[in-house]
Amino acid sequence: QLQLVESGGGLVQPGGSLRLSCAASGSDFSAYAMGWYRQAPGKQRELVATITSGGSTNYADSVKGRFTITRDIVKNILTLQMNSLKPEDTAVYYCNAEREIFPRFNYWGQGTQVTVSS
Repeated sequence: QLQLVESGGGLVQPGGSLRLSCAASGSDFSAYAMGWYRQAPGKQRELVATITSGGSTNYADSVKGRFTITRDIVKNILTLQMNSLKPEDTAVYYCNAEREIFPRFNYWGQGTQVTVSS
């Protein structure tokens, strides 16, 4: 069992920056691929960025060059550095963990609100 808790969301002006964190507990998350997803009102949840246990990263085209996903294996913390924020980045951001070994469990955090507005 893995518990995920997001933090760091808030209100920021266009062009500003935010750093989201996801604290994992209950299991060793070094065996999980981790990711950030987001969901705006009335829209489906979409991928933002992922990082494997080996450090391989993947980003949605809409955030490439602006967002950076990292993980601290020792502290069991996943982060998302968001720069040059745009109003269209406004959404609830969710932390996700998918086990890379069998059984392939999948977990979600409760989400943190990010609002980009002037």
